[in-house]
Order: sequence, then structure tokens, then C-alpha cells
Amino acid sequence: MFTDPTASRDLLYSIVNPWPVTIQSVRVAIISESFLPQVNGVTNSILRILEYLRAHGHQAVVMAPGDPAEAPKEYAGFPVITLPSVTWPGYQDVRVSTTPQWTLERYLNDFAPDVVHFASPFVIGYKGALAAATLGIPAIAIYQTDIPSYGAKYGFAHLQFYGWYRVRQIHSLMVATYAPSTYSRDQLVGHGVPRVGIWGRGVDKVRFNPAKRSQALHELWAPHGETVIGYMGRLATEKRVDDMAALAGIPGTRIVIVGSGPQRESLEKKLPDAVFCGALYGEELPQAVASMDVFCSTGELETFCQAVQEAKASGLPVISPRRGGPIDLIDPSRTGWLYEPGNMTEFRERVTDLVGDPFKRSAMGRAARASIEDRTWDHLCDELMEHYREAIRLGSLATARSDHRSPA
Repeated sequence: MFTDPTASRDLLYSIVNPWPVTIQSVRVAIISESFLPQVNGVTNSILRILEYLRAHGHQAVVMAPGDPAEAPKEYAGFPVITLPSVTWPGYQDVRVSTTPQWTLERYLNDFAPDVVHFASPFVIGYKGALAAATLGIPAIAIYQTDIPSYGAKYGFAHLQFYGWYRVRQIHSLMVATYAPSTYSRDQLVGHGVPRVGIWGRGVDKVRFNPAKRSQALHELWAPHGETVIGYMGRLATEKRVDDMAALAGIPGTRIVIVGSGPQRESLEKKLPDAVFCGALYGEELPQAVASMDVFCSTGELETFCQAVQEAKASGLPVISPRRGGPIDLIDPSRTGWLYEPGNMTEFRERVTDLVGDPFKRSAMGRAARASIEDRTWDHLCDELMEHYREAIRLGSLATARSDHRSPA
């Protein structure tokens, strides 16, 4: 499971536990860098986890930065504690918490969790990790965002070294860190993060389904029978959506962009013939994805890329750079294509290949759908629950070891 055989975790495994821990109901405190009303990969994962915890009789609390006037007070029957925060300059959807460590310690003491789950920790995650360590509560981290590289994209390249230093600080306090892909795992290990395993992401294969395809919507986008080339996600610098301009002018095609973000205005100028749908919610989103013909994911900093998995569940072949999470998700020539990052000629060729061959496109779409059949959230959350239990067990071993060494 883990890639660091010399890590201190192994020392804990070598200790004989005098009282095996059997846990039924688990109390989980989730500390996240974002939550509702912000909708992103981190938030969506937390929502699915909370629904699973409620369905299986566990207890939870969520702590995340937000605007108290907009953030929910609860989700799935669990309380949500909104932490004071400020917006990130130039990106109003991102909030950074100003909550001190001692406040998090008080919240954790009040809830008394068995384990703390850190979702994409960096700012509030660092303070929370220190709080959990101070209180002796075992913690795991779910790595989801390559924040050091994101910072470089937003003009803070000189802080990238510090960013990885902070990542090491945070994750070294964890019983374990779970990356969403082999690429991310290797990246973390390469930067000195200990005890790294892999925990993927589930997909709602009922919500994202080829049956949601709407011929009427397809004809609205492509009234002359064009092949629809689609993108779904944030319209932000790190997503490289402007790479879609390399596809302009492919005969018999129409580009459709689903999503919102700070780059929308500039993208509309670069892609004047594209259809911009804005952010879609509810049934409109899976219907839009299923009504595309080819799906493109252009980001090169994806630790996983849930959009790729949702497109596959919708029966679409997917094209993405050969970097990050999509390497695990796309089986070249079977469920889609990978291209060399930054090579716009190859990107265009891969898309043109599928546009010009409806039989291949259909076969890849069926294979893509088949590849996600066992990737349900229930299955992935079962795995996560075992990670929680393991963290709690190791935490009890560490406590027993500490008590054994304490002077009488």
C-alpha cells in the first residue's frame, strides 16, 4: 500500500498491540480548504464521503473556510463549521482561512473525533495538522491539489520551493497520505513526503450515463450535424483551456465549453465560434456531458481529474495531456488518447483522429464506460473507511508505546 518502506510507520507495525482495537461507529472530523457553496473536486469528494458516513451510521463534522452568509450550516445531517476567511486575490471563489490553531484545537476537543480527515491541506490544513498532533488525534490526508505548481501558474514561482516545504511539513504529521494517482504518489514521494498510499475517486455512474444524451441539445449546439468537441471544468489559468484554440477550424466540428471562472471573457475572445454554456448544475450537467461526442481535458496539473472519469462514465472517448491523474484514467487507443504536454499539433491530430472516425469514437466510448463500472463511491468509501480504521489503530499503538515509556 505504501511506497516508503523505511518510514516510521513500520516501527509502529512492529509493536504488539496488547488490546486490539475494534471500531464500529467512527467519529470523523473533516478539515478542508474548501466546501460549499464552492463546487470543485475537493468539495464533491467530501459530499460523497459525508453521504457515505451518514448511510453507515458514523458521525462527522466539517470545518472549512467560507462566507457565513453563504455556507451551509449542515450537510447530510452533519454540522458544518464555517471558518473565518478572506478571498484569494484575483480568484474570488478561493477562500483562505484566518482561523488560529487554538480555535481548531477547541473545535476538535468539543467533537472528540477518532480520526481527522484533511482534504487537500495547505493553509487551514497546516494549522489543523498541528492542532491534531497537539491533541494526539490520528490524522490522514487526502492529497488533491498540486498547490505549489498552481502558485507558479499564478505568478508565485519563486515560492514553489516553500510550497513543497509546507507540503512536507503537513504530510509528515499524518499517519498516512493518500494520493489519487500513481503520478501524484510518485511526485509526493519525490518531494520527501513519507507514508504515501493511493486512494482514487468514485464516480456516480447513474448520474453520468450515456442514457442522458440529448439529441435535441446536440442539434442546438451543432445544427448542421457537426461533431461536438467538449470541455468541462473551471475556466482558469491552471486548466489551460485556451489550448482548445488549437482545435479551431477542424472541419465539421463545434467546440462546447461547460464551466465558469476568471478566464471566461478572454476565452470567448480566443474561441469566438465556441459555445459557452457557463456553469451547469443538477441534471443539466450530466446531460450536457453525455451530449458531447469527444471530451478534452487540457490541464497539466491534474492530480486525478474527476472530469475525465465523469466523461468516461458518460460514454465519451477522452483526450488529455500525458501528465498527472489522466495517465491512470485513460487507456490509449482503447478509451481515448494521451498527448505530449504542450504539443498542440499532437493534440489536434488526436482529436481529428476521433472526429473523422465515428466507429472508433463509438467503440472507445463504450470501452470508457465499461472501465468505470467498479469505480462507485460506495466502493471507494469502503476503502477509505479501512484507512480510517488503520489510522485509529496506529494511533492507539503510538499512544500505548508512549504510555509504556512514560515514567511511573
